[in-house]
Amino acid sequence: MDDEKIIELFWERSEQAISETADKYGGICRKIAWNILGNEEDTQECVNDTYLGDWNSIPPRRPGALRAYLCRIARNQAVKKYRLNMAAKRTC
Repeated sequence: MDDEKIIELFWERSEQAISETADKYGGICRKIAWNILGNEEDTQECVNDTYLGDWNSIPPRRPGALRAYLCRIARNQAVKKYRLNMAAKRTC
């Protein structure tokens, strides 16, 4: 499906937008999170948080490049999770 159609689905608040996003960009979001985290459970959590972040942020904003927008969200979620996991209290 075309990116503009996916964005329109988000604007309409259609749940199909999440499944279309997962079909088209799930692999790259997973790869970004995996390269940062190296853990399957944390990777899946970050990918799901990426979809949630996309769902919550698209109606006020309309991204020009959906792929870059999703990759940025995925990277930020993974870095946040990595920092949480590597906090001094959790690594001892």
